[in-house]
Amino acid sequence: MTADGFTRFDFSDLSPRERYKLLIGTVVPRPIALITTISPEGVVNAAPYSFFNCLSADPAILAIGVENHADMSFKDTAHNIRMTEEFTVNIVDDALAEAMNICAISFPSETSEIDQAGITTIAGTHVVSPRIAEAPAAFECRRHMTLELGKSREIILGEVKGLFLRDHLVNPETMHVDQIALDAIGRMGGHGYSRTRDQFDLKTPSLTDWEKARHQAVGTG
Repeated sequence: MTADGFTRFDFSDLSPRERYKLLIGTVVPRPIALITTISPEGVVNAAPYSFFNCLSADPAILAIGVENHADMSFKDTAHNIRMTEEFTVNIVDDALAEAMNICAISFPSETSEIDQAGITTIAGTHVVSPRIAEAPAAFECRRHMTLELGKSREIILGEVKGLFLRDHLVNPETMHVDQIALDAIGRMGGHGYSRTRDQFDLKTPSLTDWEKARHQAVGTG
C-alpha cells in the first residue's frame, strides 16, 4: 500500500492471469458483442466478447479482442473472420443474456451455438454472416485490420457496413437512440454483469458557461 492509500501493482511482475483479473475487475462495465460468423463450410458460430468497443466514427470502426485457445489455435470466431473477412456484432440486451451465456460454452466447431441457445438468425445484408433476430441492434462488419498481440491474442478491427436497430429504439431523423429502451447489459469482473437502466445526464459546459459559473461561485463565496 502506498502512503496515499493505494495498492500499487507493477504489471511487469504479474502473470497474464493476474493482469487479466485486475483489468476485467477495474475496466467496468464493458459492452458485450455477441459475434456471429459463418465458417467456410456454412456453420454459423456465435460467441460473446467483452473486450469490445467502438474506436472511430470516420471510418466507423469496431474493435474486438479475441484470445486464442490454450494451444494457441484460433477460436472459431477468429478463424471464420480470417477466412470470410466478415462478422456481425449483435448487442446483448437483458432479455438475450441467458442465450448469450449459452453461446459462451465451448461447443465443438461443428456445433452451432445458435441452435443450442434456441435463438434465430436473419440473413446478412452487407455481409455473409447472419444477425441475431432477438438482438436489439446489430452491426454488420467487414474486417478492416487484424493486430496480432503475441501468440495469445489478436485485435480485430471491423468497418461497419450497416446497422440494424429495432424501430422503436431510434429516431431516424435525429439519429437519437433510446438507450434505456435498448436495455443493453455490460460485463463486470468474474461472473458479474450490469444493467444500463440506471443512467444520469451530465452535460459538458462550454468554456464560457464554465467560466461564468465559476465567477458567480467566487462572487457568492
